[in-house]
Amino acid sequence: MLVELTALHWIYVVFIALIIAFMVMRRDTTIVCIVGIFLIAITATGSLSHAVTSIFTSFSYAITELLSTILVISIIVGMSHTLTVTGINDVMISPFRKLIRNPGLAYWTIGILMMVISWFFWPSPAVALLGAVLLPAAIRAGLPALGAAMAMNLFGHGIALSGDFVIQAAPKLTADAAGIPINAVIHASIPLVFIMGIVTTTVAYYFLRRDMKRGLLPADTTSQAVSQESEAAPPLLSLSQQRFFAILVPILYVADVATMVVLDLTGGDATALIGGTSILILLLISLAGYKGKGLEKTTHFLIEGFQFGFKVFGPVIPIAAFFYLGDAGFTKIVGDFLPKASQGIVNDLGLALANIVPLSKTVGAVTLTAVGAITGLDGSGFSGISLAGSVASLFAVAIGKGAAALTALGQIAAIWVGGGTLVPWALIPAAAICNVDPFELARRNLLPVVIGLIVTTIAAIFLI
Repeated sequence: MLVELTALHWIYVVFIALIIAFMVMRRDTTIVCIVGIFLIAITATGSLSHAVTSIFTSFSYAITELLSTILVISIIVGMSHTLTVTGINDVMISPFRKLIRNPGLAYWTIGILMMVISWFFWPSPAVALLGAVLLPAAIRAGLPALGAAMAMNLFGHGIALSGDFVIQAAPKLTADAAGIPINAVIHASIPLVFIMGIVTTTVAYYFLRRDMKRGLLPADTTSQAVSQESEAAPPLLSLSQQRFFAILVPILYVADVATMVVLDLTGGDATALIGGTSILILLLISLAGYKGKGLEKTTHFLIEGFQFGFKVFGPVIPIAAFFYLGDAGFTKIVGDFLPKASQGIVNDLGLALANIVPLSKTVGAVTLTAVGAITGLDGSGFSGISLAGSVASLFAVAIGKGAAALTALGQIAAIWVGGGTLVPWALIPAAAICNVDPFELARRNLLPVVIGLIVTTIAAIFLI
């Protein structure tokens, strides 16, 4: 049974278009989302007080849904800072310096390590963990600083963040918006993430080597990064203690991954396991490194992590609050005011669209890539993936299948564009640690990422 579209549905559509338009113009969407929530609520209830209350309720609902994700990222950032200041990260990564003997090995070693570390620590902390140790060695091996920044960027903020298989922040947002299980999004994203990653990093390396041979991108062995290698802060831990924790930390995380596989932990359970392990690591290192002040330092590192977490997710909350209205969140935020035959605003729109336009897999895949890329233009990558999930759900209903694949495709496009590989203001962590121009880094990434998105979209058509 097809429900008749009401003013609620049209308001939702109009504000989706407005949010996309504001993102394209690189303007903040918070006010647009708040106005959208207010208009939907007052249209549904006819009550001014209820509509005003719904704004706060929607934020509260969004934070509740995202809280475990915000917490685990905050904790991991705080924990990664303890690894940096105590020198444990130096010991963890130092064996890989032996692999960096030429520019090619430097590019792939930095990239693969960045990807693996980013799965557990997230890319921004991983840049700090890797940059101080491997960047000088890579530059001495002949890899330009810009090449090192590309490797960190594409493997970390691209491959690792777009899949987010361990922490599962990205698939949590998109799965919730699409109204499907998180493990469905993860399973659908695995082939797409690696197709995108292999194509993009290989093309980027080809262009990098070509320009190095032409002399357009010379190595800089006098870079500030090389001179920084000799600078060393007084050690907080002895070398034996650093080695102990350098072995313990990977073992604990490998044990977490094994536990996830054996016990089939996904979503919130997997996030809780990683988060709890990270808290224990932070506590142990703080107590060992700051004798007599370990308790205070533990709180200090947690506060730093929370500041980072809420700064990153601050722009996400209003957008997520709006898009939760499109699915099950409507009744919890506004109340039971949808038409009796309604299956949720997004599902209603999808059914209506299916009856108006005979959509195909090709149209759906191309649209999701475009929507994801557009939502990434705000430089966050995460603020728009709820929209990608919502649109994926709409198209999947219209096509009759492919919700997980479309959701994963939109997630990948949004994060590759906005998570830190194309938008200049999102490239600052990698650009800063490598002392390169973020706009030049974005220009270098542009063609490989576009080629990767085209190939991945074509692959997605066959997987829907």
